[in-house]
Amino acid sequence: MSSSGLDIAELSDSERSALETYTAVTGQEHSEAIPLLRRSQWNVQIAISKFFDGEGPDPVEEARAALDTPPPRPSRQTQNLLSDDIAAQFAPNTTRSAEPAPRISTQSGDQSVYRPPFILAILFTPFNLLYRILYSSFRLFGTLFPFLPRLFNTTANPALQGSRRNTNGRRPLGPKDTAARFIREFEEEYGSNSIGFLENGYNMALEMAHRDLKLLLIVLLAPEHDDTNGWVRDTLLSREVTAFINEPQNGILVWGGNVQDSEAYQVSNSLRCTKFPFAAAIVHSPGVSSSAMSVVSRISGTTSPAEFVEKLRSAISQNQEPLERIRATRAEQQASRSLREQQDSAYERSLAIDRERARQRREAEAARQREEQEAAERQAAEEKRIHDLQQWKQWRSQSISEEPGQEVKDAVRISVRLPSGERVIRKFAPEASLDELYAFVECYDILKEPSEKAAAAEKPEGFEHQYGFRLVSPMPRVVYEVDAGGSIRDKIGRGGNLLVEPIDDESDEEDEEES
Repeated sequence: MSSSGLDIAELSDSERSALETYTAVTGQEHSEAIPLLRRSQWNVQIAISKFFDGEGPDPVEEARAALDTPPPRPSRQTQNLLSDDIAAQFAPNTTRSAEPAPRISTQSGDQSVYRPPFILAILFTPFNLLYRILYSSFRLFGTLFPFLPRLFNTTANPALQGSRRNTNGRRPLGPKDTAARFIREFEEEYGSNSIGFLENGYNMALEMAHRDLKLLLIVLLAPEHDDTNGWVRDTLLSREVTAFINEPQNGILVWGGNVQDSEAYQVSNSLRCTKFPFAAAIVHSPGVSSSAMSVVSRISGTTSPAEFVEKLRSAISQNQEPLERIRATRAEQQASRSLREQQDSAYERSLAIDRERARQRREAEAARQREEQEAAERQAAEEKRIHDLQQWKQWRSQSISEEPGQEVKDAVRISVRLPSGERVIRKFAPEASLDELYAFVECYDILKEPSEKAAAAEKPEGFEHQYGFRLVSPMPRVVYEVDAGGSIRDKIGRGGNLLVEPIDDESDEEDEEES
């Protein structure tokens, strides 16, 4: 439910689809979009054109008002119409003042056709046949006197006029399907279509002509008229006319209709068609409004190809200059729009580059801080490891056995060369373990200079000590691993010369790979 009280649930599926498409393009609220779509007969392209170019006066409402309250007609109107038509035939170069091209209310394509029950259809068949005979008779009479239908249309009730439109037995279709049917029937009757009729409704043809700034040629045919076949074959499909229409620089769009169809019938009434075959030239009139379309030429009755082309050429030449100005204005607007889009794109790219640089700076700063933090953590861990190792040495030096005296005959004499180059000779008890020898080497600096602090040291909590060296016999090379266990006497013998070889993790990995 919109703010204006319009219930979207009451709209049909096609109307809701048109509303969603229109609001997606324009971003307009439903309360404002629905009335505009209704005035545009739920045609999305027409509504979008009105939204961006300005709506201006509503020709549909003006036409309806003109039908509801017809202006007082001067006396001898029939004679004036005929004289105007005759004058138009003999003076093709005469120009009339441009008048607004009307828009019409077309039938929705999804509107269902009412079909009476079968029994009622049988009962009313005689009346239907009688009505068709009478209607055909009056239609023939109206063909012989073409001014009478116009006179009747201006005096009859609009409701009666609407009731006459679908009594010819043709199935009512939507604007697009009606145009397709007209083109198919035209090609079946006159052969290949070299004109290029638009396959859409009249209102959409007006919008295309307004959008592309082209002249819209309206061709209305009455199949029952005696002059229709000859005019189409000799004039409309002549080589001179088709070549002029298909010339790209002339910029002509062609829309055709059969007056037996509702849409073409409404167009003929709106354009005040008094004689068939009928053609009208409609072009955009910038002097009226930004979206106004005006009828600049009418071609009634049979005309030669030269007269037909001359009238079209005159209509084009009279409106060429204002259309060129509009094209130049649109080109300038498009150029400025493209320039603005390029500037916006360049700004977005520059902004994206600045954002990327800022992101890279933030990431680099975060990486630097992370590296500094990790280095600080490693330094703190290393300092703690060194502190715990020193404390462990002080604690372990307390449990190292004293060197055996001279009374121990089977003592093991070990000579150890430290990494500093200093050689240390010491005796160990024969039952002393290999770990005792490693602990002596590890704690030699503490044992060499004993202190009170070392005597009171405790084992550091959570510290797992690992020896950072090996004891190696050089000749032959034998490595005495502390993890192998055993006593010094069993592993080394009564004496030996050992080297302290620092453990290098990389060299160990290489040795393992070689082995």
